[in-house]
Amino acid sequence: MDRTGANRESDLVARAQAGDERAFEDLVRAHADAVYGHALRFFGDPSAAEEATQEVFIKVYRSIGSFDGRSAFSTWLFRVTRNVCLDIARSRKRTPVPTDLASFDPPRASDASDAVVLAHAVEAAVRTLPPEEREALGAIALFGLSYEQAADALGVPAGTVKSRVFRARKALAVLLTDSGGGA
Repeated sequence: MDRTGANRESDLVARAQAGDERAFEDLVRAHADAVYGHALRFFGDPSAAEEATQEVFIKVYRSIGSFDGRSAFSTWLFRVTRNVCLDIARSRKRTPVPTDLASFDPPRASDASDAVVLAHAVEAAVRTLPPEEREALGAIALFGLSYEQAADALGVPAGTVKSRVFRARKALAVLLTDSGGGA
């Protein structure tokens, strides 16, 4: 995020903390796709991802006052998203998508456009990654966190995040090449 975007986000957070509901709505609009995308990759189920997304923003609404600005808002939001997904999985006995490559189901290109087929192939391939690699890739690619911010959010060294993202990208390249999905 550029300086102007960071300033705008800081302003939105401050206004939301002061009770400005419009500012909170703007934060939701700015981050809803990243939160939903992470939840979808975690569960592999659109309805579970929608439920998790709603839970995340309810939790953020209730606890935005505790956001102290020591990290970027997106880093804090990633932590909240990750924790909500883990809590839902534990409490409802939903499990993350299996990482067994045998369950990989390549997309069928019936009447769908190439872009839709490619998006489906990418999502299917991402779901085959180990959870640690999915989380690291999601933090970097969906939430736009730096390696250092992702490391802080995941509680691992930055080098570990870099290696997980590297392994995830390498595995995706192989899977998408093998499935004819591009890359």
